[in-house]
Amino acid sequence: ASFPILCFRSPLVTPLIFGLFLQAPFTQPSTITQPNFVLLLADDLGIGDVGCYGNDTIRTSNIDRLAKEGVKLTQHIAAAPLCTPSRAAFLTGRYPLRSGMDAVNDYRVIFWNAGSGGLPPNETTFAKILQHQGYSTGLIGKWHQGVNCESRNDHCHHPLKHGFDYFYGMPFTLISDCQPTETPEMDRAFRRKLWLSTQIICLITFTAVLGRLTGLISVHWKTLACLAGFSVLFFISWFSSYGFVRYWNCIMMRNHRITEQPMVTNRTTSLILRESISFIERNKHKPFLLFLSFLHSHTPLLTTEKFLGRSRHGLYGDNVEEMDWMVGQVLDAIDKAGLKDTTLVYFASDHGGWLERQEGERQLGGWNGIYKGGKAMGGWEGGIRVPGIFRWPGVLPADTVIDEPTSLMDIYPTVVNLAGGTMPRDRVIDGQDLLPLLRGTVARSEHEFLFHYCGVHLHAVRWHQKDTGALWKAHYVTPIFSPPGAGACYERGFCPCFGKGVTHHEPPLLFELSQDPSEAKPLSADTEPLFDTVIRRIGRAIEEHRRTLTPVPEQLSVSNVVWKPWLQPCCGTFPFCWCDKEGHN
Repeated sequence: ASFPILCFRSPLVTPLIFGLFLQAPFTQPSTITQPNFVLLLADDLGIGDVGCYGNDTIRTSNIDRLAKEGVKLTQHIAAAPLCTPSRAAFLTGRYPLRSGMDAVNDYRVIFWNAGSGGLPPNETTFAKILQHQGYSTGLIGKWHQGVNCESRNDHCHHPLKHGFDYFYGMPFTLISDCQPTETPEMDRAFRRKLWLSTQIICLITFTAVLGRLTGLISVHWKTLACLAGFSVLFFISWFSSYGFVRYWNCIMMRNHRITEQPMVTNRTTSLILRESISFIERNKHKPFLLFLSFLHSHTPLLTTEKFLGRSRHGLYGDNVEEMDWMVGQVLDAIDKAGLKDTTLVYFASDHGGWLERQEGERQLGGWNGIYKGGKAMGGWEGGIRVPGIFRWPGVLPADTVIDEPTSLMDIYPTVVNLAGGTMPRDRVIDGQDLLPLLRGTVARSEHEFLFHYCGVHLHAVRWHQKDTGALWKAHYVTPIFSPPGAGACYERGFCPCFGKGVTHHEPPLLFELSQDPSEAKPLSADTEPLFDTVIRRIGRAIEEHRRTLTPVPEQLSVSNVVWKPWLQPCCGTFPFCWCDKEGHN
C-alpha cells in the first residue's frame, strides 16, 4: 500500500535530495582538503582579448570553458601596470613598493639578467609556504624577478630560492630582441641616442685627425690618440651590453642550469607546454603547485606555424589563440590524470594590453575593451583590470560572475589558507582570502580600498563603499596622452609615471565605476553631492595606508638595473656564452 505513496512523492523528493547533494560542497568548507593548484598567468593580455569578457573575434574556447565551469571576476585588478612589479605583488601578496620592487625612476622593470636587483630573499612567496606544507612546486615560463646579487652563480633572486622545487623557462622576459628577424625593442630610444652619440664622437675624432694631417688644425697626436681611445671605449661601454641583448637576456634555464643561450624561439612554446604537462604527470600522486607563467602574448609574439594566419587580428590574435590552445592542453592533462575535482585552476593576466606596441601598420599589443588606457598606466582601468577566472568543480559554483573588487594579490592568502599554511605575521599582507567570495558565503569583497601605483607614485585610489555598493575612484595623477586625445602615449611608446608627461589633479578626478566603467565622465562638486565627502574619505585612507609603509632597499634603482658583466649568467666561459642543450629533443 505504501508503494503508490512513494511513487507520488519521488518526483518531489528526488530533486530535493539531488539539490542538497549539489549544494553540500558549497556550504561545508570543512570538507576541503589540500587541493592542487594550477596558476595560469598570461603576459600583456588585455581583458578585451578574451571571449568570455566580450571579444567575439579572437577564439578563446578553452579560457571561456574555464569561466563556464567556474567563477569569472569582472573587477580583477593588478597591483601594478608592468610585469616585474605586478608579478612581485602576485607572488608575495603585497604592494610591490613594500618589497622595493617598484621604481622611483623610468626603469620600472628588471632590465637585465645581469642586473643585481630582484625579489629580495627575505620576501616569502606563496610557493615557499606551500613547499613547507609538503607541496611539489614548479614554475614553468617567465620569471622576470631577477637572478643574481653579487656573483654570477649566487642565484639569490632565482625561483629555486623563492620556494619553487623546479624551474624551466626564461629568467628574464620575452622581448623582440630574442627574435633575430624583429626590430630590437629593449631600451630602443636610449639605444638610438647612444648610436647618435657614438657617431658624433667618431665624426669629431675623424675631423680632428683629418685637420691635423692637412695642417688646418694644430692638435698634438697624443690628444688625438686620447680622443680615439675615448671613442673606442665609449662604443665598447654600451655595445658590450646592448649589442648582445639576445645572448645576455634571451636564455632558457632548467633549475640552475642554462639550457639555451640564446634561446631557440621556434621550439620554445612546445618545450614550455611539454614541461608543464610533464610536471603534472610527475606529481599527480601528491599535492602540487604549478605556476605556468606564459610567454604569450608578449612581443615578439612567438607563434607556431599551425596557428599563423588563423585569427582575424593578425599575429597578435594568432598568438592569443595559440595560448588558449595551450590552456586546453593543460586542462586535458589535468583531466587525464584524474585531478579535475581536486585541482583549483586560476587564469589571469599580469596587467593590461600594450596599446602603443606597433610596428608600422601592425598592432602587436592587446586590447582592453571598454576600459581607458593600458600597460604602464598605473591609474586607468585598462592598465590594471585583467581577466580573473577560478575553476574547482564541486567546490566553486559553475558559470558564476562576481562583480566585486579583487586583486592578483588575493591569490596569496587564498592559496596559502587552502594549503593549510600559516600567513606571515611579521609583515603587511595586502591580499584577501577569496574563497568565501568565490563560494558565495559572503556577498562583498573584503577590499574597501585599493591603491593604484605607477612606480612608487600613487596615481589613483579605489573605494568600495560596502554599505551602498558604490565604487568610487579618484585619480590624483594621469598620463598626458600623445598625440592629444589618442588614448595612449604613442609618441613615447610608454606612458610615464612622473615629470612633464603627467598631469596632477587638484581636486582629483572622481568617477563612479559602477555607473561609468570607462571613466569617461569625471564628477565634480557641482554634479555629485557626495564629491567632497568621498574625496575626504579617500584622503584619510591614503594617510592610513602610508603609515603602513616602511623604507626598503630599491631593487629597481639605476645601480641595480644596469648590466654588470660579473653577474651575467653564462653557459660557457664569459664572454663566450653559447649553448644548446635541448637540441637533441
